[in-house]
Amino acid sequence: MLKRLHIKDLAIVTTLDAEFGGGMTVLTGETGAGKSILIDALGLALGDRAESSMIRAGCQRAEITAVFQLNESDEAYQWLLDQALDIGGECILRRVLVHEGSSRAFINGSPATLKSLHALGELLVDIHGQHAHQSLLRPEHQRTLLDDYAGSRERCLSVASLFRKWRLRLEEREQIRKTAEEQRSRLELLNFQIEELTRLGLNPGDIEEIDREQRRLSSAGQLQLQCGRLIELLDQEEASARTSLVRANVELDKILRLDPTLDDCREMLESAAIQVEEAAAMVRHYADGIELDPERLARVEQRLTEIQDMARKYRRSPQELPARLADLQQEFDRIEQIDTHLEQLEQRCSELERCYLAESELLHQARLAAAAKLENRVSIDIGKLGMPDGLMKIQVERQPLDKASANGLDRIAFHVSANPGQPPRPLAKVASGGELSRISLAIQVATIRCGSVPTLIFDEVDVGIGGSVAEIVGHLLHDLGEERQVLCVTHLPQVAARGHHHLLIRKRSAKNGVMAEIDDLAAETRVQEIARMLGGIDITENTLAHAREMISLTPQ
Repeated sequence: MLKRLHIKDLAIVTTLDAEFGGGMTVLTGETGAGKSILIDALGLALGDRAESSMIRAGCQRAEITAVFQLNESDEAYQWLLDQALDIGGECILRRVLVHEGSSRAFINGSPATLKSLHALGELLVDIHGQHAHQSLLRPEHQRTLLDDYAGSRERCLSVASLFRKWRLRLEEREQIRKTAEEQRSRLELLNFQIEELTRLGLNPGDIEEIDREQRRLSSAGQLQLQCGRLIELLDQEEASARTSLVRANVELDKILRLDPTLDDCREMLESAAIQVEEAAAMVRHYADGIELDPERLARVEQRLTEIQDMARKYRRSPQELPARLADLQQEFDRIEQIDTHLEQLEQRCSELERCYLAESELLHQARLAAAAKLENRVSIDIGKLGMPDGLMKIQVERQPLDKASANGLDRIAFHVSANPGQPPRPLAKVASGGELSRISLAIQVATIRCGSVPTLIFDEVDVGIGGSVAEIVGHLLHDLGEERQVLCVTHLPQVAARGHHHLLIRKRSAKNGVMAEIDDLAAETRVQEIARMLGGIDITENTLAHAREMISLTPQ
């Protein structure tokens, strides 16, 4: 709530400090005393546009500082936390106006833009009677107020959650659709390449085997010749290895007959002879298998040519072609799976859409029921506030699916009519500031436990009313002050007498012009002010007694 307001060199104010408490505070004073200056100053602190002409004559600058006390549950408290501007439970707004250049704004000592100041201000104060800072004029606030009145906060959260999930899946579906369209043309190329490489039938390790076969077939004649020569060296020539080993054994026998020391050599020579025979047999077997086969050689060389041509086409080495085939097949499978994934997404989107529509319908019905109750309640209170033909209508209009949002499918608008024969019009289009203030008051009282803005200001809600209607306005404002902080600028004693606190604004002449002052009235001084409002210039004992009676009837 608003705790203090400091004004310096603004309009006719030299220096003015006002302290505010909880409950309902009334601000009174004679016409032209400067009551509106407090409201204007607070508006500047909350981000209203400023003009250099608002600076007090003869001064170069004006300053306004508003200090608010916050609870952790206040939306403004959370806003400050989110912006890293919190300083505990206080919020200090400061605005400096200068003749030359733009005004400056500060939030808790940190420079701030007017946009930030305005955003925070809407969470701190509602000023009724003028359009500035009046959240009731905003369609989104009207919707929130109706949902709170209906007790549908949890359902609203559910609708918002379903909407976000639905939109996320829809966006994912569209992205995948786009990707699928771009890649379907690639499927044809992939399919051709896979078939081409599959027909090649090349497996890992095949190219080495084919190379070996090609070398063998192309060198068959030379291999046969060399095998023949090797066999001769091993077994057929007179000086072959086998013949030499036989001779060596004969000579060894002669030595052993004279000296057995080399007996171990016999086994070695015999083993060597056996290995030579086996090697010769192996070479013969190999040589027998060698054939001069030009046709087979031609086929193998054709196969190698095909492999090398394919390798050049795919810009890979022949050994890399099997891996390339595996990569192409994997890409092909992945693209083909897009359709399966897309089908699953379609099903998920449809499911989320059904859930969203079902939950939105429940919210729609809750809004319709709450709208009927609220418009009836507010219409009755409008009638009591000097507008007997006043009427409120709450439109809950179902929108088409393409207008779906996190708030459901409803377009909600508060419409009012203050005069007979006049159709209900949007609340923001009500022409009279006094009518708008009283209508806003009726809505605030009806939804007293739904609002979240801690401070409400009603600027001259008593315009054009008096008597019993003024008493009702006073009662309603007092009741509203039991729940939230209420500041009310009024000319009516019936309203002023209902305040928990009373501030008097007055002008006095000074050497350098007219100046505005503010007094916190208590006890007899308050009686004097109520009596003035009742009786005008001549204040009698009866008037004073009437003022005391009015004050005494107000619960404190």
